[in-house]
Amino acid sequence: MNIIQQLGRPAIALMAMAMATTAVDAQTVRVSTNNTDLVLKVSPKGRLYQVYFGDKLKNAADYDNLTWNTYAASDGAVSTRGHEVYAGSGNEDYFEPAVAITHADGNMTTYLYYKGVETKAIDGGTETIITLQDNKYPDTVKLHYAAYDKENVIKAWTEISHNEKSPVTLWRYSSTMLYFDASKYFLTSYHSDWAKEGQPETVQLTAGKKIIDTKLGTRAAMHTEPFFELGLNEPAKENEGNVVLGTIGWTGNFRFTFEVDNVGGLRVIPAINPYASDYKLRAGETFTTPEFIFTTSSTGVGQASRNLHDWARRYQVNMGMGDRLSLLNNWENTGFDFDQKSLAELMKDAKDLGVDMFLLDDGWFANKYPRKDDHAGLGDWDVTHSKLPEGIPGLVRDAKAAGVKFGIWVEPEMVNPKSELFEKHPDWVIQQPNRETYYYRNQLVLDISNPKVQDYVFGVVDRIMTENPEVAYFKWDCNSPITNIYSPYHKANQGNTYIDHVRGVYNVMSRIKAKYPNLPMMLCSGGGGRMDYEALKYFTEFWCSDDTDPYERLYIQWSLSKFFPAKTMGSHVTNWNKNTSVKFRTDVCSSCKLGFDIDLKPLKGTDDYTFVQQAVKNWSRLKPVILDGDQYRLVSPYETDHSALNYVSKDKSHAVLFAYNLHPRYKEPRLLKVRMQGLDPQRQYTVEEINLMPGTQSTFDFNGKRFSGDYLMKVGLDVLTPDEGTSHVFELK
Repeated sequence: MNIIQQLGRPAIALMAMAMATTAVDAQTVRVSTNNTDLVLKVSPKGRLYQVYFGDKLKNAADYDNLTWNTYAASDGAVSTRGHEVYAGSGNEDYFEPAVAITHADGNMTTYLYYKGVETKAIDGGTETIITLQDNKYPDTVKLHYAAYDKENVIKAWTEISHNEKSPVTLWRYSSTMLYFDASKYFLTSYHSDWAKEGQPETVQLTAGKKIIDTKLGTRAAMHTEPFFELGLNEPAKENEGNVVLGTIGWTGNFRFTFEVDNVGGLRVIPAINPYASDYKLRAGETFTTPEFIFTTSSTGVGQASRNLHDWARRYQVNMGMGDRLSLLNNWENTGFDFDQKSLAELMKDAKDLGVDMFLLDDGWFANKYPRKDDHAGLGDWDVTHSKLPEGIPGLVRDAKAAGVKFGIWVEPEMVNPKSELFEKHPDWVIQQPNRETYYYRNQLVLDISNPKVQDYVFGVVDRIMTENPEVAYFKWDCNSPITNIYSPYHKANQGNTYIDHVRGVYNVMSRIKAKYPNLPMMLCSGGGGRMDYEALKYFTEFWCSDDTDPYERLYIQWSLSKFFPAKTMGSHVTNWNKNTSVKFRTDVCSSCKLGFDIDLKPLKGTDDYTFVQQAVKNWSRLKPVILDGDQYRLVSPYETDHSALNYVSKDKSHAVLFAYNLHPRYKEPRLLKVRMQGLDPQRQYTVEEINLMPGTQSTFDFNGKRFSGDYLMKVGLDVLTPDEGTSHVFELK
């Protein structure tokens, strides 16, 4: 094979006209960013093959030297093969296919032939649309590639349609298919559980398949995460080496297939998990796969992360270039035990703390079966009159009087069997009709593949907003995976249930965004169960984990920051691990989207309270740098007993450095200076420690001094200490 291994070195962007040729006789299609080329060619028999994926070629004539027949193997004398761009089932490719269709006549083979290509300008780049067709059946596949020039990010997805006389069955439906050729391949995937999100594991890919997947139904993540790092020739490193970062935008069952073939080539297939999902597609309908988002770098994971961060803020995340609200949540303070009076006092606390908003969590709804714990009430979204006699209008009024915004928690995709909704509409619930029901967290999942249920779920938010237009924020929870999988709506066509359920959720989310385009919303799902870029089209942020222990959060946030910008990662100061200082907990959360979920009363009148008030002011002032600047991960908690990262504004005039000491060993080896990244080497920066406890001064001898960016990046500063559970924050300007 002759696919170039090195990825991501900068090159001069070529014109869009050259990027994807519309003339069929040219036999070449290019998908390009400023740095990368993905080159496809048509064989003499009309099939489409990947012939190159790597650094942008600078000479147009070099593309003529790329050949489709690159699959030299032991059977090369009798079989000529290449890397088919979207391999079908049952043909001469003997490995995992991208698409598999059982046709109306029972035939299970698919051969796709190139029919043409078109391009169109999109914000930030170019979309290339390639049409493939089966030569024996009226089946069409359209491959979409959206290439973002400056960010070096490509989105790929596929549309499958047909005009056969009867429905066909899809049993493979990949978003795309990519091929790599290197001496070795190293996959870093992320496994998890509740409160254990983002745990990395690196393995070398050897002959055969490795599959990463989930079967949760309502979310992508819980046991494994929907993103990965691929290191070519060596394991992925932060600041060196050839890497690919990939993630799929699907809030449901996903599957990544990594297959090393008989000659050592690697194919990567991102897709919806086909588990229990043989999908019946009627004539004239179109099956659209999720978007697979990927980026490359020849200088390690750090640059690839910044590619994704920039792309996400500009083009994918809801209000990605907008502001974010700091908040005080009541959950870990009150749980279900609150009333209107106690909430009004918390709103005053939020104002005094200095945050922007008070967020009311679970426990405010249902009357026949009041929400006193997690056994009842889900589905009945009327305010509990005995607890909140003036309803949401009274809460909005009290928040306004306190001088803060008001946000509210909902979990509209779920239902408790002990609810009026379940009593009225048991046919709206996913559950087996003839088996014992298994309950996850005492709840079941509404069948949102059903349009009537979609209307109901949309109505939960719509009614609150219609009656209370000053509600400023929603925390949208989703605690249960799908159990007892059976859709009353789909009846005999159960293979469509998992997929259509997720599509139904997106229909609801898109309706909310269309009607309330400026409404911030947080994704929450048993902690970090929903962190994917399709859901983030409709949400401004996600909850990283229910684990808010500051030590554990440093690990979790480090992992997730590889794929998501700090602006999307909610991080709250809580009482998890009270043995740590309030300063340490606050400094950890200040490196992401800051919030508080803590009883403030014990802190009032103390230095801790004065500290958090000042820390909120500092974070609010530094939001443009932390949330919209470039992030550089400097010292990994996975490799040391410390952690450090810095953010730099886009104009490089302003920076923030976070340094954390976790559990240093007694008399550990000499601590190295931390060298910052991303600064202007010619600029002079004054380094000042902030987030200091009242009445204390910085103990660092460099505090208040000026250094060149060059010095700070090449020599660095002694910001790490042997003191367990301590932290230091520095502002540079």
